[in-house]
Amino acid sequence: MSRIFTLFFLILFSCSPKVQPVDPKPAWLTGQLNEPRYYTGVGQSFKDGTNNYVQAAKKSALDDLVSQIKVTVSSTSILSTLEENRKDFQERYEQIIQTSVADEIEEFEQAGAYEDDRNYWVYYRLSKERYRQIKEEQKRNAVTLATDFLTKARKAEQEGARLQAIGFYFQAFRSVEKYLGEPIPIKIDDREVLLTNEIYASIKSSLNKIQVQVEPTEMLINRRMNLNGQAVTAQVFFNDTRQPAAFFPLVAAFEKGQGEVFSNYTTDEQGRAKILINKITSRELEQTVGVKLNLDAMSGTSGSLVYNLISSTLKAPGSQVILKVQRPVVYLVASEKSLGIGKNSTQISNRLKNLLTNAGFEFTDERGKADLMMEVSADSEKGSISGSIYITFLTGVIRVTEAREGRIIYATTLDRIKGYGLDYDRSSQDAYNKAIETLEKERMAELLNNVLQ
Repeated sequence: MSRIFTLFFLILFSCSPKVQPVDPKPAWLTGQLNEPRYYTGVGQSFKDGTNNYVQAAKKSALDDLVSQIKVTVSSTSILSTLEENRKDFQERYEQIIQTSVADEIEEFEQAGAYEDDRNYWVYYRLSKERYRQIKEEQKRNAVTLATDFLTKARKAEQEGARLQAIGFYFQAFRSVEKYLGEPIPIKIDDREVLLTNEIYASIKSSLNKIQVQVEPTEMLINRRMNLNGQAVTAQVFFNDTRQPAAFFPLVAAFEKGQGEVFSNYTTDEQGRAKILINKITSRELEQTVGVKLNLDAMSGTSGSLVYNLISSTLKAPGSQVILKVQRPVVYLVASEKSLGIGKNSTQISNRLKNLLTNAGFEFTDERGKADLMMEVSADSEKGSISGSIYITFLTGVIRVTEAREGRIIYATTLDRIKGYGLDYDRSSQDAYNKAIETLEKERMAELLNNVLQ
């Protein structure tokens, strides 16, 4: 009997389902991994059915890995000598370089992956030694290139080609902009220098030898005057030799106020450029247009975040022209009627006067003092009666002419604007209200644009 029971239990046991062992979490996921020779990163993503969880985990792992690669600024680097808010300035530089590390990192490997029903993890690592070798090679190449540009700049400077020299200095700077936080000793002109410090000092020295002047330094102009006829000339020269700085790029912009000014110029053989101010749009009575060397054009590195940061510490030689702005003076002639009878108040004219005053115009009762003459005429006429509703139609004309030359510079019509009311007077008033609304929403911008040409 015992043999039968034994056989029964053996058969029962052999028929039972086998329990599959659960894969244990890997050491890199439990925090037990110790790999001092590697930068490591672990990324995780939820499997929510709406995302590419594998790619999300890989990005997270790479971000984690990169966060371990620290960017430091040496106390003898160029960044530590700038007269800016040093801590904030250095932190911004470190953030830019840290971001670039993520974009340029290479030769990392996926060393593991793990998942359960709801999560996916991935493990990246990068050999610290291999990373150091790659960065050292990149740095050597950058230093070689920068030193070559620095040598070319020195030679161009000795030959009097100052514009070319500055261009070479900026190219040298661009070559090593990722290493501004490091002191890089080199030998040039038979002396030991720190490369990035020398490049930056050379750029500043070159810029300090350039002077920009504008003539006139102050202009009295009417806001709506044709400014193209106004002569503003920039003169660029070297203050140590008094020689003209030929073919140097300039940039002009409103520094106070607002308007349209042609931005980019190049000096001629005499170091001159005529600055074109096309329009003044601000109501300020004193405005300023600045003219300075275009460092972006000279460096060709305006797209670089590091360059943009460092260039903020460089003072581009420049000058200003002060614009004393006179407001255009308007003489207003108004004829507004309701159903053929003169109105007690000129609604359209008063509203126009208010809008133009807020836009920087002045009004006068003496025609001889005016720059512009504005004529406003409007009248309403009876329409039909529908039940108890009376309908009127308003027609009007607005015309602006140059007071002295008589040239029409703007004209518009208000054509049969319909008004409604319980009698014709109220219907006419409604038509005038709608005419003013149309003027404000649809015509005012066009009027100002034409009048201020």
